[in-house]
Amino acid sequence: MKVKTKKAAAKRYRVTGSGRVKSGQAGKRHNTGKKRSKNTRKLRKIVSVDDSDIVNVRRVLPYSRSIS
Repeated sequence: MKVKTKKAAAKRYRVTGSGRVKSGQAGKRHNTGKKRSKNTRKLRKIVSVDDSDIVNVRRVLPYSRSIS
């Protein structure tokens, strides 16, 4: 039986060719008026997912490239 991919996770994460997982940063949707402009600019970057979260990402994206 096939395992289904969680579509919400597929929209939030991208797996690179080398197997690393990239995602956008949290904290830039609302309440940005009280944050410094410097911090808001830094939140635009796409970052790699922390190693402690890789296990959960692998569970919801079963058919992605090998995540190590």
